[in-house]
Amino acid sequence: MGRVTFIQVFALSLLIFSNLAFAQLRQNYYANICPNVETIVRNAVTAKVRQTFVTIPGTLRMFFHDCFVQGCDASVLIASSGSNTAEKDHPDNLSLAGDGFDTVIKAKAAVDAVPACRNKVSCADILTMATRDVVVAAGGPSYAVELGRLDGLSSTAASVGGNLPKPNMNLDQLNAMFASHGLTQADMIALSGAHTLGFSHCNQFANRIYNFSKQNPVDPTLNPNYATQLQQQCPKNVDPRIAVNMDPNTPRKFDNVYYKNLQQGQGLFTSDQVLFTDSRSKQTVNAWASSSQAFNNAFVTAMTKLGRVGVKTGQNGNIRRDCSAFN
Repeated sequence: MGRVTFIQVFALSLLIFSNLAFAQLRQNYYANICPNVETIVRNAVTAKVRQTFVTIPGTLRMFFHDCFVQGCDASVLIASSGSNTAEKDHPDNLSLAGDGFDTVIKAKAAVDAVPACRNKVSCADILTMATRDVVVAAGGPSYAVELGRLDGLSSTAASVGGNLPKPNMNLDQLNAMFASHGLTQADMIALSGAHTLGFSHCNQFANRIYNFSKQNPVDPTLNPNYATQLQQQCPKNVDPRIAVNMDPNTPRKFDNVYYKNLQQGQGLFTSDQVLFTDSRSKQTVNAWASSSQAFNNAFVTAMTKLGRVGVKTGQNGNIRRDCSAFN
C-alpha cells in the first residue's frame, strides 16, 4: 500500500511540474521586456529566407528535433566541446541543415542588438518564433506563439538515440513515440505534414526502391512511376550528398499536397506512406487532402502542443548569451 502511494505521489508531482512549466508559457510573454521581439525575429528570418530557401525546411526540422530530445530548450544548438559530444553531432542530427542553425544565430544577434532586449530572450523562444515565421514564409498558416521558455543546461549525443522518428516506422511505432510527448495520432499526422517542405538523402529510403523484399524489389505501396523517378534520382551507389524533395509536386510551398501525394502512393518514407495505407489513419489523410484549412488548423494545434514539450523553468534553465554555448 505504501509503495503504491509513493508511486502515485511521484507521478502526481511529475504532472504538477509539467503543468507549472507549461503555465509559464504565454502569448506576448515579452510585451514588457522586449516588446518588438517578434518583429525583430521575423525580419531576421525574412532576410535569411531571401538568401536561401533551405532556411525554411532547415529551421522547421530543427525545431522538431530539438523538442523531441529533452524538450524545446535549444539544446540542439549547442556545439560539442572538450569531452562532451552534443546533440547536433549525433548521427540522427548530422543532416540538420546549417542554415537552420544560422537562422537562429542571426535572429539572436538582431534581438541582442537592441539594448533593452540583450540577453533577455531565450534561444529556445527565438527558435520557436523563427519556426512559425518560416512556415508563414512558405505560404503556411500564421499563428500566435506561446513564449517563456528557458534554454537547457545540457546537450549530449547520448540523449538523442531512440527519440527521433525513423523513416521506416509503422503507425504503432509513430503513435507510441508521439504519445510519449503528449501528442495524439492526429498531432502526429499533422506534424508529418511538414514533409510538404524540404528534402531527404537517398539512403533514407533506398530500401523502398531497391531490394525491398524477395517478392517485390520495389515497395508495392509506392506509385510505380514515382518509384522509377526515385531510381533515376538515386541510382545505386549514388553520392550520399544527393537529396530528393520530400514533396515531388510543390516542394517549396507549405500546403496539403503532402496528403494528396500519399493518396497517389507518393509518400517518400515508409513512415509517410503508412499514414494512408493503415486504415486507422487513412481517414485523416483523406480529410486533410480535401481541406487545406482543416490541415492548417490541425498543424497549428500540433505545433502549439509540441512547443510545450519539456519546457525548462527556474533552476532548470537560463538565457544563453550565445545559442551555441552554455553560459
